[in-house]
Amino acid sequence: MAISWITALKLVPWGDVIEATPQVVKAAKGLLRKREGAAAQETAAPAAADDARLYAPHNAGEQALQLIQTLEGRIRQLEQGQQQSAELIQQLAEQNAQVVRTVDLLRTGAQRLAWACGVLGVAVVGLVIALLRMH
Repeated sequence: MAISWITALKLVPWGDVIEATPQVVKAAKGLLRKREGAAAQETAAPAAADDARLYAPHNAGEQALQLIQTLEGRIRQLEQGQQQSAELIQQLAEQNAQVVRTVDLLRTGAQRLAWACGVLGVAVVGLVIALLRMH
């Protein structure tokens, strides 16, 4: 026996979902901004390379130091993005777990309802037979 979507939607704790939604949206927007910033940096990288050629370091040590500093900054950005992604994934996993629990409750309720309908059907058939024998 299928459960209607309306019944399923009524059992979802929408208050909790609505409370968590702004946090999830904010985190997703932050990740998108980071991604757009990284894309902008990648497009700006050739221009920065041209500037670097104009103001090239005097020796290989200075050049290596600049490269290391650039890479350290990029690593920090990637770590922050990864941390934000992990937090967003955690929030989505918690919401998913909540939906799974609700669906499990619906499944259990549907099984109980199916058994109750079966018992009720047997009882009705028994009553009909008893009424037919009385006449």
